[in-house]
Amino acid sequence: MDLNIDFTVKERFLSYVRIDTQSDPDSKSVPSTEKQKNLGKLLVSELLKIGITDAEIDEWGYVYATIPSTVPFDVPVICFCSHMDTSPDCSGTNVNPVIHSKYAGGVIKISDTLVLDPAVHINLLNQTGNDIITSDGTTLLGADNKAGIAEIMDAAAYLIKNPQIPHGKIRILFTPDEEIGRGVDKVNLEKLGASFAYTMDGEDSGTIEDETFSADLAIIEIEGVSAHPGFAKGKMESAIRFAGNFINDLPFETLSPENTSDKEGFIHPVTISGGVEHASIKLILRDFEANNLKTQKELLLNLLEKTGLRYPNSKYTLEIVEQYRNMKSVLNQFPFVVEYAEEAIRRAGMNPQKKSIRGGTDGSRLSFMGLPCPNIFAGEHAFHSRIEWVSVQDMQKAVETIIHLAIIWAEKSKV
Repeated sequence: MDLNIDFTVKERFLSYVRIDTQSDPDSKSVPSTEKQKNLGKLLVSELLKIGITDAEIDEWGYVYATIPSTVPFDVPVICFCSHMDTSPDCSGTNVNPVIHSKYAGGVIKISDTLVLDPAVHINLLNQTGNDIITSDGTTLLGADNKAGIAEIMDAAAYLIKNPQIPHGKIRILFTPDEEIGRGVDKVNLEKLGASFAYTMDGEDSGTIEDETFSADLAIIEIEGVSAHPGFAKGKMESAIRFAGNFINDLPFETLSPENTSDKEGFIHPVTISGGVEHASIKLILRDFEANNLKTQKELLLNLLEKTGLRYPNSKYTLEIVEQYRNMKSVLNQFPFVVEYAEEAIRRAGMNPQKKSIRGGTDGSRLSFMGLPCPNIFAGEHAFHSRIEWVSVQDMQKAVETIIHLAIIWAEKSKV
């Protein structure tokens, strides 16, 4: 089917990335930053403008909307989902997007000190002739996940404008705080009313991801022994030194993010704080097999015990907080959800590629909450950094994929 789309995804994306929506892992509020609602309110306004009558943002910052069915028979309700927040790892304030038109190959200069080199970022090798968008190098870009939002918005506008396109009822969900692991904490699945979902939050065009890490957070609290440093011999046991020795003994050649890839898991210290008397360490534990997280926990306990021998009067605790689990175990029960997405990618003119995510998405937790939810490419690359980029043409392909996927669900449901 020739969709003949008058794309608006680029213009929408350039508008959305200028809105600062950085989330805050230290905040206890929902959403973690009130400014995320600024984008949510804009999206509601735009959804109403294109003709969606029930678009709304709730008190928690979640945006819900419905594209009504255009067919006279029952089709399972599907949902397309993206998150509004950007990573706290890199500033999202005053994003200035820059378009590098008709990329001719070679190095892209982002700033005086930052470049995109295809020798390092090999995804660029497939982008010759495309229009690449980056920031100006002072902030991240926000393609993760405002590319996904722009794609869903463009597809929604097209489907509303073209009621002759056969599809069932479609729900739209935009979430806050995905980057800090709280993206579906307050989602109302009963209100959403979908049977299956797709997050638009992936990388290379043509990819669909049906497997994620399983993830835990490890929190270590260390209580040292304080003493005046001039009279500390035989008395002081510095919690900072305890923490430093412990971190130094963590595996590096294996089980570190710096030295793992593909299906290899890791233990990654992300924060350390404190003083002589007390110190805290937070680490993230990641592996595709949930049972391996138990092995990682045992490794931490063994290292703590070993380090503690040097500090006999100090105390420590280890708390493990479950974050999310590999969604593949759920999606394997509904193989057609992924198969339909693969067919949609083919109809959009690409070869589908199934991949595993060395991370997580809202779809991870949604799947275990009863809403099977694989992840489809959005075209974002080098996320969480000042060299983040996306191509306009990849975003357009994602829009096509969403529309074809809606059509396929109707085709498969027709009696």
